[in-house]
Amino acid sequence: MVFVADWGSVFDAPIDVVWKYLQSDTDHGNSHKGRRNFDRKPVNENTVMLSWEQDIDGKWVRMSNRLTFHPPVGFFVEPLEGPMAGSKFFNYYVPKGKQTEVVVVGEWASKTIPAAQLEQAVMANLEKVFHEDTAGIKEFGRKT
Repeated sequence: MVFVADWGSVFDAPIDVVWKYLQSDTDHGNSHKGRRNFDRKPVNENTVMLSWEQDIDGKWVRMSNRLTFHPPVGFFVEPLEGPMAGSKFFNYYVPKGKQTEVVVVGEWASKTIPAAQLEQAVMANLEKVFHEDTAGIKEFGRKT
């Protein structure tokens, strides 16, 4: 396992727009590339199960996460299937006027990624997802 804290990323949108985007199946889910067969099932008022197939190095890999939302603070992620199964992390949001800072903190585990490469893999994925969300939030903001 590796502990990662990723500070300093900022979305160019106020927190209310970020939350509306995050809770939009069509806008948020579709912003992440290389996914297919996306499914979202509510567990209770604040928790959902997300599952999909992800293209990883040309192979389709089954993924699933349990997300527990705590608006407007953040959400807790528990990957249950996929290369990061067993990880636990929290995304939280800091309002900065017309911008929103995003912070990701947690412990990651992987049965497929060697320990020495895990932190680098996590940071690369966080950067990829941040850029996809940045573009998604920008597009979402134009519609609302």
